[in-house]
Amino acid sequence: MTDFLKGKKQIHFIGIGGSGMFPLVQILHACGYSITGSDNNETVTLDAVRKMGIKVYLGHNESNIEGADLIIYSSAISGENPELRAAREAGIASFDRAELLGLLTSRHDKAVCVVGTHGKTTATSMLVHILMAAELDISAFIGGKLNLLNGSARIGNSGIMAVEACEFNSNFLKLSPNIAVILNIDEDHMDCFGNMDNLRKAFTKFCDLTTDLVIFNGDDLNVRVAVMNSNYRSETITFGFSKSNDYFPRNIKRLSNYESSFELWHNDKQIDEIIISVPGEHNIINAVAACAAGLYLGAGTNAVREGLRSFTGAVRRFERIYNENGITVADDYAHHPAEVAATLKTAKNMDYKRVWAVHQPFTYSRTKALLDDFAGALSIADKVVLSEIMGGREPNPGDIKSEDLAAKINGAVVIQDFAGIANYIAENAESGDLIITMGCGDVDKCARLIAEKLNK
Repeated sequence: MTDFLKGKKQIHFIGIGGSGMFPLVQILHACGYSITGSDNNETVTLDAVRKMGIKVYLGHNESNIEGADLIIYSSAISGENPELRAAREAGIASFDRAELLGLLTSRHDKAVCVVGTHGKTTATSMLVHILMAAELDISAFIGGKLNLLNGSARIGNSGIMAVEACEFNSNFLKLSPNIAVILNIDEDHMDCFGNMDNLRKAFTKFCDLTTDLVIFNGDDLNVRVAVMNSNYRSETITFGFSKSNDYFPRNIKRLSNYESSFELWHNDKQIDEIIISVPGEHNIINAVAACAAGLYLGAGTNAVREGLRSFTGAVRRFERIYNENGITVADDYAHHPAEVAATLKTAKNMDYKRVWAVHQPFTYSRTKALLDDFAGALSIADKVVLSEIMGGREPNPGDIKSEDLAAKINGAVVIQDFAGIANYIAENAESGDLIITMGCGDVDKCARLIAEKLNK
């Protein structure tokens, strides 16, 4: 891969507040590059970027790129963006963020790329905890924030890089994986892939790119098909609940609302007893996957145990925002029906009187295509509140709205704005309730508004 960073000094990020952009900003800032950026909306991430001493422009204007000799843009940026258009007209080198991440992975001898429809952030974060507990000087890229990293990324000198890799728009095919960890494959991003067969083929191509090892969920049929159809013929390791996998958990015990323990087994040998402080069986499998990768990379059993014991979750992954007067408010990134269902099933198994789901649908195409699936998943909750759909990268086609989803959920209400939702929750929540906000947009703002209202 051509090293397009060579000779560059000033880099401008278009969409600098994006979850996939912030870790790249952290990495390049640590490497000494001069950085500026722009975004349309004020967020907590923009505050973090500014605290790094980086100039951030609110709104996109061609004058923002002045002085830049390299442009990096997010997947949400269209070719008509004034900054990107001005850069191309001026002949300034411009690359999307996946190409930059691909370049960074190619600079490492052991780039561990964690992929899958669900659980990527959590599994990658768990792996980072394990490798750092082993005192390996790793590099890391995570699409969420991790307290251990004081952000989303770090630069190390060990040659190992733990990477959360995204399948959207086939971005993960721009990476250079030495080790692939494949968690699951579920129907998502059909606006990009069209159908499940094309999505599986993309994962097959990702396997083809992998050089050293594929670690995959042996319980997931779609994953097995993707690996089987690939040209990859080197070492493989499987994980899952089934004892037919190389790594699997046994004797799972729920210790509290947020803690579980299990025995980690490798074939016919027990490795250790593991305690994790994040809820849900889906997180047990994320932990098993991280264990398999960590042990392969040289982390000992003590580091595996202590690394996972110290992990209390990534930001926006069942993150507790408020816990006073018998009411708990949590926030979660769940934005696909399978994720919503897993989160709500976990919540319902906890010791709460009622579970409220406050959901912000993300993109019109996903909401419309998976309407019945979303309705079924959200119906697990006792109370459902929906905000308006966040279009994200899509224009409003006018043929789908939150009311269409609410009509399929008994008792669901639609409140367009977060302030209205916060007022409604504050007026109706009772002691013993869990309120969990869900979505990959900015619904975390709603969680904090709810907490503020409850405080009053």
